[in-house]
Amino acid sequence: MPHLHAAAPDAGHDPTLILLTVEEAARRLCVGRTTCFALIRSGALESLTIGNLRRVPADAPAAYLARRRAEQPAA
Repeated sequence: MPHLHAAAPDAGHDPTLILLTVEEAARRLCVGRTTCFALIRSGALESLTIGNLRRVPADAPAAYLARRRAEQPAA
């Protein structure tokens, strides 16, 4: 009989996090790491540097999507 293990909580969806890694932010946006860095470089996705680490505020991916949806013409 196979062992069933509870999956570890996905850090990309942990509601207690206030800062995300770029990889976690990319996962929330369903894009790759390179695309996420491009969004950060262009200023489209908010981020900040703490020491040598690049972090994305947990609410920034949702804010980015809200801006993109508002820019889209009605279908």
